[in-house]
Amino acid sequence: MTETEINELIAAGENKVCEFKRNFNVETIEALVAFANTNGGKVLIGVNDDGDIVGVNLERETAHNWVNEIKSKTTPQLIPDVNLYTIAGKEIVILSIQEYPVKPVAVRGKYYKRVANSNHLMGISEVVNLHLSAFNTSWDFYLNSHFRIDDISLEKVQAVIEMMNARGRNIDDDPMTFLFKNDLVREEHITNAALLLFSVRDTVFTTIELGRFQTEIIIKDSLRTKSDIVTQIGQVVDFVKKHINKEILITGKTQNTEKWQYPIEAVREVVANMIVHRDYSLSSDSVVKVFDDKIEFYNPGRLPENITVEDLISFNYKSVPRNKLIADFFKELGIIEKYGSGIKRIISLCKEYDLPVPKFENISEGFLVTLFARGNRGVTAPILNDTGEDFAESIGAKVPGKVPDRVPGKVPDNLTENQRKILSLLTENSRLSLSELALQIGMSKRKMLVNVNVLKSRGILTRVGTTKSGYWQIIT
Repeated sequence: MTETEINELIAAGENKVCEFKRNFNVETIEALVAFANTNGGKVLIGVNDDGDIVGVNLERETAHNWVNEIKSKTTPQLIPDVNLYTIAGKEIVILSIQEYPVKPVAVRGKYYKRVANSNHLMGISEVVNLHLSAFNTSWDFYLNSHFRIDDISLEKVQAVIEMMNARGRNIDDDPMTFLFKNDLVREEHITNAALLLFSVRDTVFTTIELGRFQTEIIIKDSLRTKSDIVTQIGQVVDFVKKHINKEILITGKTQNTEKWQYPIEAVREVVANMIVHRDYSLSSDSVVKVFDDKIEFYNPGRLPENITVEDLISFNYKSVPRNKLIADFFKELGIIEKYGSGIKRIISLCKEYDLPVPKFENISEGFLVTLFARGNRGVTAPILNDTGEDFAESIGAKVPGKVPDRVPGKVPDNLTENQRKILSLLTENSRLSLSELALQIGMSKRKMLVNVNVLKSRGILTRVGTTKSGYWQIIT
């Protein structure tokens, strides 16, 4: 790299593929492991967190010793490329690592991945999924040594064959042959997919908790289902229908028209997506909560790291099912139409029903979808697409709330709409964190950081105090 290229790299700041370190330490190795488990990256040693070149003292064997320490503390062993540079009379070292082909890589038994400009310690579920993705497979494809063919209902298999034939397939195999042909049974053991699809008895692996809530803490009715996942779709939809309103429209025809409080096809689509994309390796259960004016669908398993909520609602992503075998069967059965179309279909159905735009969010280790009834005022911020445009307005749908428009006076007119919204929110609450700002405006934390840095560089915004206890000050 040239000196100009290095200065440009530093000016861009820490990000998904670049980290600064004043000195070599164990955090340097953690960063390299995180890069190896994600998309590769560089660690610049001799550069502080603010991007200032402070230099590093190098002896004859220093770089060689660093590489040996990295090798000895990583599994599989990482060997980064090492390059030494002198910038403005100060020496820096750039350690570069490519994405590792066989994941995950660990440092002293801990696994990290790169998220925006930080290294995230992965949980067990994330480690398992990363391992499976490295071999281009999924959890539902693996054999389950705790169960055998006797744990499968051949009657349920036959019922699925008949459903497929009704949709135009021509399957004349008996249930057992069908299972072997479709990789659901191998070597006398059943796959996780076979257990979830055709279990002869209820199983805790599929548990979905259902509740009708009068308030956040008062439950009027509840149900728990542990059935096979094909049966569960009908059970969940029926529970929702039991607890939402229904209009009878007098049309003057022989048969009057029924109209539910929510589009039932949207509810069914949400439930099908829950089951297909659920992370069954996690111990938590799926949960459906029906309130007077909204329905919440919580599912274990966050969005993939390379897909943001913003990508999801602007349809700017490629769908990769978490459970490939299950997704394929649901497609064959007509439960899902095609991969990646579910979110678009849910939003479109709500729009046709004149309902507010559904809300999609990563929550803890899972994903939450909220459908709002007509007249609900629970949404406090518009959902934005990748261009910063109000997503609801772009599709002609309703959002029941807006970010406040009170931007302080004497600020430049040439700010972007998002930057004006940041200032507006901070005028009301100067102690909002970057994550809270990103959530309320509807953009990724990375894009929020870029916008805040622009405001700071233009002398409009400054941070007073520490990250945890400080506050934002708008300079007018």
